[in-house]
Amino acid sequence: MKTDSDHLFSKEGYDLMAAAFVVHNETGGGLLEEIYQESLELELGLRGISFKAKQELAVFYKGRALKKRYIPDLYVFDGIVAELKAVSALLPEHEAQLINYLRLAKKPVGYLINFGPIKGVEWKRFVI
Repeated sequence: MKTDSDHLFSKEGYDLMAAAFVVHNETGGGLLEEIYQESLELELGLRGISFKAKQELAVFYKGRALKKRYIPDLYVFDGIVAELKAVSALLPEHEAQLINYLRLAKKPVGYLINFGPIKGVEWKRFVI
């Protein structure tokens, strides 16, 4: 049975992933993460998709901001956190990283997108 969270930012996520697939089709797998980051930013811009890249997340301890900041790769449509990877396979620590970003950013939806595999994009959607 589908829930409301299944549909949360679903159209926007579809648009994000369409852009990611185009980037992978154009560049192939196995390049550096920074290449995919820049390429995806260009593709999102070409598609008129709103995003912010590399926006810092403050972390607090007992109400005080810490010096260390987290920096997710992309905020898309002001509700999706996208974390990009260029690795042979996604691992549980990559998922934990994205979940922490979602929690700290207070955003409901995240996409973990791995451009590393040669055959295609590996991705996972998270809703909290």
